[in-house]
Amino acid sequence: MTQEELQAMLDRAQESQKMGEYADAEYYASELIKAVPVDDTSCVHSSALLVLSDSLRMRGMLKQSLEKAELALSLSIQAKDLYQEAKAMSTLGVVYTLLGDYQQALNYCTKALALDEELGHNVGMARDRGNLGVIYQNLADYPLAAEYQKQALAINREIGAKDGIARNNTNLGIVYRSMGNYDVSMAHYIEALSISEELEDIPSICQLNGNIGGLYYALGSYDKALEYLYKAVADSSLRGEKARAARFTANIGSVYNSLGQHDKALEYYLKALAEQEEQDNKTDVATLGGNIGIVYAELRSYEQALEYFMKALATHQELGRKSSAALVLGNIGNVYTLIGSYDKALDYYTRALMAHEELGEKSGIANVSGNIGSLYADDQFVGYDAGKAEEFLLKAIALSKEVGAKQHLYKYDKAVAELYKNTNRKAEAYDYFEHYHTVEKQVQSEEATRQSQLMEYRRKVEEAERDRQVKIARFQEQEKLLYNTLPAQIAERILQGERTIADVHQNVSVFFSDIVGFTHLSQQISAESLVQMLNRLFSQFDQLSRKYGLEKIKTIGDAYMAVCGAPNQCNNHAERTGLFALEVSELMDNFIVDSVGQISVRIGLHTGSVVAGIIGEVKFSYDMWGDAVNTASRMESHGEAGKIHVSEEFKHAVETVHAPSLRFIPRGEMEIKGKGMMKTYFLEKLSEQD
Repeated sequence: MTQEELQAMLDRAQESQKMGEYADAEYYASELIKAVPVDDTSCVHSSALLVLSDSLRMRGMLKQSLEKAELALSLSIQAKDLYQEAKAMSTLGVVYTLLGDYQQALNYCTKALALDEELGHNVGMARDRGNLGVIYQNLADYPLAAEYQKQALAINREIGAKDGIARNNTNLGIVYRSMGNYDVSMAHYIEALSISEELEDIPSICQLNGNIGGLYYALGSYDKALEYLYKAVADSSLRGEKARAARFTANIGSVYNSLGQHDKALEYYLKALAEQEEQDNKTDVATLGGNIGIVYAELRSYEQALEYFMKALATHQELGRKSSAALVLGNIGNVYTLIGSYDKALDYYTRALMAHEELGEKSGIANVSGNIGSLYADDQFVGYDAGKAEEFLLKAIALSKEVGAKQHLYKYDKAVAELYKNTNRKAEAYDYFEHYHTVEKQVQSEEATRQSQLMEYRRKVEEAERDRQVKIARFQEQEKLLYNTLPAQIAERILQGERTIADVHQNVSVFFSDIVGFTHLSQQISAESLVQMLNRLFSQFDQLSRKYGLEKIKTIGDAYMAVCGAPNQCNNHAERTGLFALEVSELMDNFIVDSVGQISVRIGLHTGSVVAGIIGEVKFSYDMWGDAVNTASRMESHGEAGKIHVSEEFKHAVETVHAPSLRFIPRGEMEIKGKGMMKTYFLEKLSEQD
């Protein structure tokens, strides 16, 4: 393959990956890896490896993704391509984030940022800051996460990277949702959605519909949550994005679980699980297995709960997802506690505690310590040990205070109070009961406040959503008007933000026509009849212009101007314009006006260069200027009724493309106003006898 062919295949791989077409992305990337030697200095090989890594990551195959990214980094260092090196380190940071190894993730993303800052690579700096924001979000350091996302957003706004702006807004929406600032979260989601719709980035639109559905879920607006999630599922399924659709299906299951409809929740979880298993998306398979286990535990189907928890645990461990594995270990301990298998419960709690301690997850340590303490305090447990119960429960209390988890704190206070009561430490028991009641009241008060805030947030979110729908409707109406009044290509450029549109087109053909004796005609019929006649006539002209690929520029009174070759270039513009003019002429042979009879037009055609652009700030108008426009107008005004008068330049342009159905009748040289002597012709259609 040539370098151009290799680059084209790489572009296809990257575009497929971006659009969520992972099978295609992996195919193109794998073909490139086979075709390009490892010591390739153009970094096509390492770029293909990064596409493969991203695709594998999206399918949940994190270990394989990590291997590809590490090899890409090695090749980038070998090729001394610092930009590629930073990109590879950034990719590694993303994978380690998903693996729950946040220290390694921070290490790679920080190195990538330092390198991109040294290179002055704004795109890379925005990417790296965004990735660091995601890491700190996972570490529950939401203020720092928001700060990094804001820094990335500022860079992307400065360089005009709309996809980056949308991505940062999406992540800020997630951060603020985690912080409980739901109205701010929705504002970021809406901006991201607006940009994604403008970019026609369907995967991002689907994801954002899912995020908004999740936000409504957090607000307790389950009907709105289901509305958005069902839409996200439908859009994803329509595009064949099975893994993405399955994730939203799983979220629907979570909504039904919160509604207490456990059977319905299971239906959606199991449907999502089957799809993710088919896609071999191990990360989501494991997560769904954990969710299904929780539902079965709530339904008291403990055997089935354990079955799903065990499978989920094995997959999380296989993928190296330590944090997720720790949560499942704790859930398995809960099930064994419920069925009275205390030894097994303690075993799994202990393993969960070790995992949370290794990761430094204080909330996890507090929860599991509380469960272990409660287990040791249970006199039904053969390993009952008041000392150990006190040790673990006090540890849980201390950590719950540290992380501000009051809803767990008062539960542990009550457990310690009961432990002290049962061991005749009544004074201490009283103190903890007092603290338990105090914190419980605080939690209840805070919950009431939270519910009030949720209602207010819900109102603001719904207002923001209504405003968005109004804006969309207005934008669609403006868009419709633009496409109705301007050439599609020009309307597209305006919608993309171009402020000044001025183009030079070297080879176009211009059509001019006007009605013979229009002033006299207008005096013979009513104003209403005149307008109806012009509308009927020019509507038929418009249909013919679309047929032959001409662009109507304007009508002035009874004059009609069109062009071929602008704004869309075409090589046979003269032939198309000639055929259009001939059909207009045939149309006029049968065009009758009541009380007046048949009317005729003069037509003028010329070929040359023009300047075209948009004028106006509110009422846009696409217009053309230049000698070609003036000459076509002169051809029309110096023509004859019912005939098509053309310049010699037009004749040459037609002959260049060999149009056998057109013929030119010499008119000879004549004086043309403002142009001098010109050789002109009448255009006719070649008859079958000819």
